[in-house]
Amino acid sequence: MKLPIQLEKSSREPIYHQIEKQLQALIAGGHLKPDSSLPSIRVLSKDLGVSVITTRRAYQNLEHAGFIKTIQGKGTYVAEIDQLVIDETKSEAVEEAFTSAIRTAFNYDYSSEQIKELVNQLLEVNKGGE
Repeated sequence: MKLPIQLEKSSREPIYHQIEKQLQALIAGGHLKPDSSLPSIRVLSKDLGVSVITTRRAYQNLEHAGFIKTIQGKGTYVAEIDQLVIDETKSEAVEEAFTSAIRTAFNYDYSSEQIKELVNQLLEVNKGGE
């Protein structure tokens, strides 16, 4: 199974963190169901064109956070996650994206009113996602 992970190698965000965040989003968003098998560290490393060490770090962090579980000799699987953790993960990711967008707008000298107007326009354009 090839995971839909897109890495920004020019980003200041570490690659392992990008992998981690995207896997969290896939799990919290319900795209990867509990007990789903994940690619091995070696396979994912090869698919993404990154080192095994980078992928191992992402998997270790996700396992520590309770998003995945490794069964020795069998593989790595999506863990059963509490709904509260899923909700917090979604909320944190969306808040982070909005905060970044707002900072970018302020850096381009947008007023609060212009940002609100833009958000409202984008909500109208993207209503099809509902």
